[in-house]
Amino acid sequence: MATNGAGILNVAIIGAGPAGYYTAEALTGGAREVHVDIIDRLPTPFGLIRAGVAPDHQSIKNVSRRYEATNKRENVRFVGNLSLGRDITLAELRELYDAVVLATGAGKDRPLGIDGEKLTGVIGSASFVGWYNAHPDYKDLKPDLRVASVAVIGNGNVALDVARVLAKTASEMANSDLADHAAGTIHGAPIRDIHILGRRGPLDASFTPKELGELNQLENCVTLVDRAQLPDESLDASLSGAAKKNMATLRAIATNKPDAKPVRLHLQFYRRPMAILGDSCVCGIRLEETRVENGTCVGTGVTEVLPAGLVVPCIGYRTSPIPDVPYSERYGCFENDGGRISNGLYCVGWAKRGPTGTIGTNKPDGAEVAEKILQEVSPSGKTGRDGLDHIIRERDLHIVTFQNWKKIEANEEASAHSGAPRKKLVDVSEMVRIAES
Repeated sequence: MATNGAGILNVAIIGAGPAGYYTAEALTGGAREVHVDIIDRLPTPFGLIRAGVAPDHQSIKNVSRRYEATNKRENVRFVGNLSLGRDITLAELRELYDAVVLATGAGKDRPLGIDGEKLTGVIGSASFVGWYNAHPDYKDLKPDLRVASVAVIGNGNVALDVARVLAKTASEMANSDLADHAAGTIHGAPIRDIHILGRRGPLDASFTPKELGELNQLENCVTLVDRAQLPDESLDASLSGAAKKNMATLRAIATNKPDAKPVRLHLQFYRRPMAILGDSCVCGIRLEETRVENGTCVGTGVTEVLPAGLVVPCIGYRTSPIPDVPYSERYGCFENDGGRISNGLYCVGWAKRGPTGTIGTNKPDGAEVAEKILQEVSPSGKTGRDGLDHIIRERDLHIVTFQNWKKIEANEEASAHSGAPRKKLVDVSEMVRIAES
């Protein structure tokens, strides 16, 4: 389909995750004639739905059906295996399209900022989650899990995911799409203690009730919490929503016995990491006890050393900077005004607001940015899709269309172990070979 008609609004979205797809859905759902190319450096669409959502949370991944429906629109195209910077520049895309939307997510770990975080055995959650989710960037990570104790730093759902995946047995993960290379390493590990460490108290934790509740239902692992770290029970009546459910779960966990199961998962609040210890490899982490005063977390001066052979910080993510695009070091995302970076250049999702919110938060965010584009940008006769295709041919680039992605998907599903939804491919060249077969 030609896309260079003067009345057609041509938009390129960089990033095929939830934010990108919700934006494409909103842009192409109205009366305006809008053509959207969703560009991703990987041959696979859906971003963190594929590579970020925990492998044992398959129901969450069902949202990809909605994105697939968007991709079936004639005026929406997925262009996989096309990397910004490697294959094409942002300046070139801005010459081709009326508007360019950065939906690149936040794929880099926020640093801890303490001594020892560069030691072998300290692996940020972006890398660790990518490794067990078969993200091609992390297939060769090879973490050493021949350890007895693991420290997971953070009080959000990512910390719970990491701890749960480490704690679950092979049978508990049989219906997941845990990467094969990770399954062998995790299920053969001698881990006996997993510690989830939070600087603040349980009421400040950002766990969702479902994820927290799962920790009290593990086959081979008992979850523990010190009752003394929980608020007075008289406060429970004043709580509402998630906080009330979480507190009920934590009080139930507080009754568990440490010797009930072979593996122990410790929820430890009011503990601030001060330094990671070891010569070349991690052997422990120094923690300071904290308290909250007038909403501020302060140290008490009381310290302890927690033995650990693996430390996984789960403290947030940062968007990767792009040359010549204004970037906020403070928030770890692009500088923008409601999604607008400059004339014809926008951002959405975590690239716009930082790593906050759920997958569903990207829907209104995408709709807001789409509306801004429709109000501010007019068709200019740029070549759009036709111009991009010319560059692809000229540079002999091997892109993957959505139809060809379906070949990859079919291969993964056909190769799956009994009960598993898919056996994920991790090698990009192999994916491209299958896509082009």
